[in-house]
Amino acid sequence: MSACPDKAMLIHGLLDGELDAINAAACEAHLTTCEGCNAEYQRLIALREALATPGVAHRAPERLRAGVEALIGAEAGSEPARPIRRAAPWAASGVAGLLAAGLAVMLVLPQVADNGLEQQLVASHVRSLLANHLTDVATSDQHVIRPWLNGKVDVAPPVPELAPEGFPLVGGRLDYIDGHVAPAIVYRRRAHTVNLFVWPAERRLFDGGRMVRREGYTVLEWTAGGLRYAAVSDIDPGDLRQFKAAFEAHSPDPSH
Repeated sequence: MSACPDKAMLIHGLLDGELDAINAAACEAHLTTCEGCNAEYQRLIALREALATPGVAHRAPERLRAGVEALIGAEAGSEPARPIRRAAPWAASGVAGLLAAGLAVMLVLPQVADNGLEQQLVASHVRSLLANHLTDVATSDQHVIRPWLNGKVDVAPPVPELAPEGFPLVGGRLDYIDGHVAPAIVYRRRAHTVNLFVWPAERRLFDGGRMVRREGYTVLEWTAGGLRYAAVSDIDPGDLRQFKAAFEAHSPDPSH
């Protein structure tokens, strides 16, 4: 069975890590159902591994190598030597500017890391929808989900039932977020899915949380009781704020 002609570019992009989160998740889901495309993907992986095997790459003849090196040497020798100049007075200010820029980069790095994390969260959300793996345990009973999580993850998140607030509980599953095996608690908002990911918090987010938009999805993050929460959905951002408020109102106070 041959691969789908319209998926060739996506397969190569997935192999090279060049797809965005949405297309990567869609391509991975397609590979689970299409034998031809999966076979082509595996063939490309095997080819890449074979080319990386020591001794497979062709070594240029010594005569050709010597000729190229001679040309490079002649080109380098044709450039006139440049006189060494004393550093200009403004060099010190330039160094100060570089130090300031370096400090700015250090301050921005957590933001950059969060951007990558949010891409990961969106990809996990989309993958759960496309791969028909929304829940490992499908139930609206919090007293089933919490015991099921025991021993599987290092955190014990609250699992409130929010149906009266318009967010019925659907179930839960295990995912992998930010280097942690993390529970994903699944809720509904009318015909839309809300994935709530939970993992240990390495630093506290500012009060009120952090909301961003990524590829048509909203990610709302906050920290409480040593845990970091991230709710991901395509519902209106105001509805997602309402979900956070309802979740916090019906969760035990972590300080008690």
